[in-house]
Amino acid sequence: MSDEEHHFESKADAGASKTYPQQAGTIRKNGYIVIKGRPCKVVEVSTSKTGKHGHAKCHFVGIDIFTAKKLEDIVPSSHNCDVPHVNRTDYQLIDISEDGFVSLLTENGNTKDDLRLPTDDSLLTQIKDGFAEGKDLVVSVMSAMGEEQICALKDIGPK
Repeated sequence: MSDEEHHFESKADAGASKTYPQQAGTIRKNGYIVIKGRPCKVVEVSTSKTGKHGHAKCHFVGIDIFTAKKLEDIVPSSHNCDVPHVNRTDYQLIDISEDGFVSLLTENGNTKDDLRLPTDDSLLTQIKDGFAEGKDLVVSVMSAMGEEQICALKDIGPK
């Protein structure tokens, strides 16, 4: 036995991992998967049968949840894939700055000022028009793998 003492400093909370493993054969359409290091929503899954040698393989087609780019991957169905932790949070829109950032009100009353307006043209127009008309707007923010983006808008009426 060793007389050395080891001290480990925990730098992360539980659930701080950006992904978790899941067997490829259990991932279904409309689920999430990491393809080429990007979080994707699965739009198509096809499984090939085992051949003379090797495993059954899963062919995944996914759409990047932040850039909307189509990505593909083929993984043996018995192997594990990374699945991103995807969260959706609603915030009330307080302000839109001239440089394209938004101020959002969190549930605990703090402001969140580190998000840009979305790149999706129709959503961008809805947010700007609704804000200009003085409506009370709630935006849904999707977060995964350290990235965040506004993905939806709700109008909760006039201010």
